[in-house]
Formats: sequence, structure tokens, C-alpha cells
Amino acid sequence: VQLQASGGGLVQPGGSLRLSCTSSGFGVEYYSIGWFRQAPGKPRQGVSCMDTSGKFTHYADSVKGRFTISRDNAKNTVYLELDSLEPDDTAVYFCAVTEPPPYCSLSGDRGQGTLVTVSS
Repeated sequence: VQLQASGGGLVQPGGSLRLSCTSSGFGVEYYSIGWFRQAPGKPRQGVSCMDTSGKFTHYADSVKGRFTISRDNAKNTVYLELDSLEPDDTAVYFCAVTEPPPYCSLSGDRGQGTLVTVSS
């Protein structure tokens, strides 16, 4: 089960990005998918996850109201919309199969991440 994140980049504080998580070889519709991030020198942090139906989600307190997770099963993709970005959001973001919300614990291999840098 391999997932790949993309869409990162350099953005100014207050800006927005949309990250995409796509799979190779399996349908994401069958799995709860979560987003995680890891900044240099800091532990991995769970950001958000969504169940297979798309009806149930969970967000870390630090991103609640600013980030939005969604899925498009027809495109085999899970998205993470990042709005009102802050310098503390700078990290490598990756996606993975997780337990359903609200648990969202990592239950699969992490895929290749994408770097988000928030700086003026």
C-alpha cells in the first residue's frame, strides 16, 4: 500500500496550498486516510484523517478551522486544503492509511512526503 503526497511549496504567512495524496495499486475509497507532518527536530504530528465514507473527520487542534480534508474517490485522491498558513506549519507532510477517526493512528506505511514552507 503506497501513497504519495504532492502539492507542497513555499508560501507566505496567511497563504494557502492544496496537497494531494494519491495511491498506486489500490483504491483509497476502501481505507481511512490521514495526513501527518514532521518538522525538523520535532516529532511526527497527526494533522487530520477521514473515514471511507468521507462523513467523519478529525483534526488536530492546531489546524482546526484552517485545514480541510476531503476525498475524491473517482480520482483516487485525498486532499488537504491548507488555509491561513503560519510559519509553524512548515514541515514535510505525508499521507498514510490510518485507523478511522477520531483515532487516526498510523496503520500503514508512510509514502513520500511533500515539503511545505511558510515564510515571508
